[in-house]
Amino acid sequence: MAIKIVVPELGESVLEATVSRWLKKQGDFVKVGDVIVELETDKVNLEVGAKGSGVLQKIEVSEGTDVKVGDVLGTIDEKAEEPKASAPEPEPAAAETKEAEKEKETVSAASGKDGREMQRQTAPQVTPVASRLARANDVDISKLSGTGSEGRVTKADVELFLQGQEKAKENEKQPQTGAEREAQPVESAIVTPSASAQRREERMRMSRRRRTIAQRLLEAKQNTAMLTTFNEIDMGAVMDLRSRRNEEFQKRFGIKLGFTSFFVKASVSALKAFPQINAEIDGEEIVLKRYYDIGMAVGSAEGLVVPVIRDADKLSFAEIEKQVKDFVAKTDQGKLSIEDLRGGTFTITNGGVFGSLLSTPILNPPQVGILGLHKIEERPIAQNGQIVIRPMMYVALSYDHRIVDGREAVQFLVHIKQLLEDPAWMLVEG
Repeated sequence: MAIKIVVPELGESVLEATVSRWLKKQGDFVKVGDVIVELETDKVNLEVGAKGSGVLQKIEVSEGTDVKVGDVLGTIDEKAEEPKASAPEPEPAAAETKEAEKEKETVSAASGKDGREMQRQTAPQVTPVASRLARANDVDISKLSGTGSEGRVTKADVELFLQGQEKAKENEKQPQTGAEREAQPVESAIVTPSASAQRREERMRMSRRRRTIAQRLLEAKQNTAMLTTFNEIDMGAVMDLRSRRNEEFQKRFGIKLGFTSFFVKASVSALKAFPQINAEIDGEEIVLKRYYDIGMAVGSAEGLVVPVIRDADKLSFAEIEKQVKDFVAKTDQGKLSIEDLRGGTFTITNGGVFGSLLSTPILNPPQVGILGLHKIEERPIAQNGQIVIRPMMYVALSYDHRIVDGREAVQFLVHIKQLLEDPAWMLVEG
């Protein structure tokens, strides 16, 4: 009897996935729970395990193919028996044993960590997008040095390696005279790419996440009456508070006091004051949310994701900071779950971490509001009749004008400005 490998339920509002890579080949024996294939959704990557033991009889869907919930990915022949283990190899001769030990010592000395460093170099961690790009261009991942989190090989690492190969090929095509070859040392060869190399084009398939991002952003522009209003905040009071309390905060809670928790707390307060911004449109009805699940936009090589801080109004500053740190780590490692990304009533995005001074964030439907934070920059401002230099931040609120009026949007930002410029008010707000 054949066991079907099917696309499982992918989570709320996720109906399709893309076959990212097969971890087993046809003819491989698999045991119950073994991960057979990896699926990429618009939110996270999912691993599909074997529901029975047997031989992977047939792979029905190739890598890069889009599939839906319930589609058959392959079959397992559960009647096939596990191949018997081969007889153990004979003990090596004494001379061979000494040689092996000597080689092991050499490996340990070279790595400085009992060979573990060398093992990591031959089998590095790699992101799904980088893995696909490497396979498509026959790149040996073990030759690359990862620049991602914990040494993960990213798409940028693979592209840089390919560019180096292209330059090397171009250099080989350039004819040289005997005198030029003698005059140019091999070790310090400098390759100047030709005009044709600089105009090289490359086509690559968009990942499912990137396709979904593109589709959702276009829908947000087409299906909402989106408008953006701006304000600026003097961040001096918050920065002074952080400098005075950060060391004590870190000792007590084991995490640094960042800016994020201040903006989450201020946003919750503003959403309570202006509930129509914490809402969504359902047909001809407005659904006001009396809970506060704040999405935090996090950028990654795979594309933007928005993990959600649940019941942010009930969390302390330390709890918010810990959740944000956890989300960033999960994003870098590709370990975000569907539950991490489900729902959300309002979103905060911080382009300032990348140096953005001002931007107009796009709504994250069905939400009707998103707060954009930007770079803190010292600027001259008028204060009490004097020109002073203050650390200022532009903030932007994009909102759906169908249910949020300009007055509420402007007052929403003013509310946040007042709380951030006098953080003691947050204690009053609770």
